[in-house]
Amino acid sequence: MNYLRLLLLVLLGFICLPLQAAPTWQAGSARIKLTPQQFMWMSGYGSRVVPADGKLTDIWAKALVLRDANGKDVVLITADLIGIGRESTQWIAQQLKEKHDLERSQFAIATSHTHTGPALSDNLVPLHYLRADTVQQNRIVQYTLKLRQLLVDVVGLAYRDLEPVYLTSGTGLCTVAVNRRTNTESQVPQKRLEGRLNGPYDHDVPVLAVRNADYELKTVVFGYACHSTVLSFTKWSGDYPGFAQMDLENRYPGVDAMFWAGCGADQNPLPRRTVELAQHYGERVAQSVDSVLRGTMSPVEGELVTHYHEIAGKTQTPISRDELNQLLADGNQYEQAYAQFVLKKLGEQEKMPAFYPYPIQTWHMGDIRMVFLGGEVVVDYAVKLKLLASGAKNTNVWVAGYSNDVMAYIPSTRVLLEGGYEGGGSNTYYGFPALWSEEFEQQILDETRKQINSK
Repeated sequence: MNYLRLLLLVLLGFICLPLQAAPTWQAGSARIKLTPQQFMWMSGYGSRVVPADGKLTDIWAKALVLRDANGKDVVLITADLIGIGRESTQWIAQQLKEKHDLERSQFAIATSHTHTGPALSDNLVPLHYLRADTVQQNRIVQYTLKLRQLLVDVVGLAYRDLEPVYLTSGTGLCTVAVNRRTNTESQVPQKRLEGRLNGPYDHDVPVLAVRNADYELKTVVFGYACHSTVLSFTKWSGDYPGFAQMDLENRYPGVDAMFWAGCGADQNPLPRRTVELAQHYGERVAQSVDSVLRGTMSPVEGELVTHYHEIAGKTQTPISRDELNQLLADGNQYEQAYAQFVLKKLGEQEKMPAFYPYPIQTWHMGDIRMVFLGGEVVVDYAVKLKLLASGAKNTNVWVAGYSNDVMAYIPSTRVLLEGGYEGGGSNTYYGFPALWSEEFEQQILDETRKQINSK
């Protein structure tokens, strides 16, 4: 009798279990290989004097299409690249409008900032402006044109993969990143052991999980705020973010793992410079993601809201034609390349404008506010934007840098006033004609806050 009663209770329990609601989202993802077919100039380090000569791993672009219950789409493109230039993004925007009717606010391109990827014709140009010969310059141009088409193609592949899905989110923790402005590389191991690493950081690992109607993992999107500078040799690789993606795809066969770089312009993986360390850091980030996936995640519900605006980002007085000509005559090889590049952009103009059309983009996905900022953004922005939203109930702010247009470093006012490489010294390698204004940080925060709070 006790067994019959127990069986009856079990059966009643199954009958009374609430049925899982049908998925309200649709999603599709895809990947496409970006590894150059010819050895060509690499980007990221001015000290390189030869093109790539080998391959450690392939590099990839991946796309995720999300569609809400109202039929509105967003498309995230991630790529194992040093960055993306404004010209490339504008061309891609035109193609995505024609092929998929996407408005500018509905797609974002987020790069990993790997320093072992190919040079591009519209990003960090002075790094290779004088040193690459004609053959290599032509390869850079041809590769950039091909890259643009590949980023359009991968979106088309993702659209073909659309199916009903569930979305969940969570945030992990990873302590790989070290503030490079306040910690000397040689001292990092000892300071870490003693708990004396200092300076601001962002160790969050945001995770978006896409699961099909059977609740099987289909795509995982994750971010981390740390430079992709473990490796500096002349072999293609995705650096630690590439290894993190590979690790997750090995753990979950058939899944597309997509990485976006956070505000890590002043954050380095330290120590560095070996393949073993790149693999190790990638595994640590992947383990953080996996811990979130295996834990309790929050459902992402609601409709998509998208915003995109280019502010007139204020700069200080741009470098003059006379100053450029002086650098051309007396500067070092990097300054001469910088001068030639900026003079070409200057053309017949008397002077460069004291502003830059700086892109700011946000997506509302349930309680997530995903922010995409252009350029190499220092960690202060992530810290402050999360604080801005801390008063908003159940709101998570994820901040990606290196998105849509990587035109220069983006220092906070603090970093700008302190100076150094992130404060303006890096402009030589980007070909950026002026320091940012002290008002620039507030411009970014104001526009981003406006987008986060708008409906």
